[in-house]
Amino acid sequence: MKPHGLKILFAGTPEFAACHLEALLSSHHEVVAVYTQPDRPAGRGKKLTPSAVKALALQHNITLYQPPSLKNAEAQQELANCGADVMVVVAYGLLLPKAVLETPRLGCLNVHGSILPRWRGAAPIQRAIEAGDTISGVTIMQMDEGLDTGAMLLKSECPIVDTDTSADLHDRLAELGPPALLETLNNLGQLVPEPQNNEQANYARKIEKAEAEIDWRAPAIEIQRRIRAFNPFPICYTTLPNNERLRIHTAQFLDIAGEPGTVISADKHQLVVACGEGALAITHLQLPGKKIMSAAEFANGHSQLCPVGTCLGAVDG
Repeated sequence: MKPHGLKILFAGTPEFAACHLEALLSSHHEVVAVYTQPDRPAGRGKKLTPSAVKALALQHNITLYQPPSLKNAEAQQELANCGADVMVVVAYGLLLPKAVLETPRLGCLNVHGSILPRWRGAAPIQRAIEAGDTISGVTIMQMDEGLDTGAMLLKSECPIVDTDTSADLHDRLAELGPPALLETLNNLGQLVPEPQNNEQANYARKIEKAEAEIDWRAPAIEIQRRIRAFNPFPICYTTLPNNERLRIHTAQFLDIAGEPGTVISADKHQLVVACGEGALAITHLQLPGKKIMSAAEFANGHSQLCPVGTCLGAVDG
């Protein structure tokens, strides 16, 4: 064991979690084992692919576990045998039963991508942008049996600017989280847990692909937020008159009026579509099987697909 460090059991899966594991590996604490989700099919070939956390654990020769569940006694005993002081959980993706939560002597800590109790749940980054929030951050909390309901130990805030996509905010929180986690671990026992106010809580439900279809009757500012929130996944889209999907990666609000869903301007700078209130200037878009292109590239090669007056997507009741 490294001098004066804690024995840590780490549980996480995606790149966001790997950033936190990297910080722990560079600290004076000792990561005794890593838990991550089983390999999943990914890419066009659906090849079984290890998580970002697994790749990092293998690189550092750390004991690795990938149980499909932690609900059975065998998996729980395996976890207890690691002899950890504390378990750190970051975007793991599996529920931790009460028996697991009570196993480490200092309990289980979670790094959550919002300022709790706002945006408990699976998609705090996307829902914060979609709602027009101007502040985000990370919360380090002591886990309990609820969904992101545990007492808070430390918060670290950052702004959300009006051009941020979920990818931008994700990367900002991935920089914010690791030092906040280390500060928490280094001061465990001195930090006073702050209970969450359940009356102020709301829930960041999982993103469904069906949400990505644009309804042009909505206000332009709401559609623009959703475009940013759903970038890089699942990417908002509308339907062209030929029934092809036009994916919209970036767009800007314009204070002009028109019939919702109608193309009111199309040139090399932007493709302008009227909304329920205001309009959107689409600046980066993508046709099926094509690369992302600028409005200028679209105008040069595909302007015939939606000239001025074209009606796009879902606007009917």
